[in-house]
Amino acid sequence: MHFISPTKGKLSFEEMMADITGYITGLPTSAYKIIIGSDSQVRQETCFITAVIVHRLGKGARYYYRKKYHRKIKSLRQKIFYETALSLEVGSLIARYLAEHGLGNLQVEIHIDIGAQGETRDLIREVVGMVVGSGFAAKIKPEAFGASSVADKHTK
Repeated sequence: MHFISPTKGKLSFEEMMADITGYITGLPTSAYKIIIGSDSQVRQETCFITAVIVHRLGKGARYYYRKKYHRKIKSLRQKIFYETALSLEVGSLIARYLAEHGLGNLQVEIHIDIGAQGETRDLIREVVGMVVGSGFAAKIKPEAFGASSVADKHTK
């Protein structure tokens, strides 16, 4: 599994996590939040982007993303559940890494590309339940910028 950093290029999961922990320990007096969000774009196949954002609250952020291709998924429901599963997979790896490196107190949020407006509103309870049941805070649109802005930017 590799991730892309807009500034550092292709990184392994370990390299990304070393960069994240370096960013956090570089200014330890700040508050941080780790945000994970996925989005997808359907063409001949479905392109899924999972973004990892390290938000230094009030002082900017850094992000990384992973691109994954899958057969064409026509069902909106299936696409949303797959996006959420990808975010949870990365979220679990990150939470485990942080716990093993003394940063287990950092909040990890999963941003889901659904909202009360539009076709996805019927999925909110199920998908948020899936995220919260996995031990993460869940955000939906308009608060879900990790999915609707950062990940979305790289699906194009």
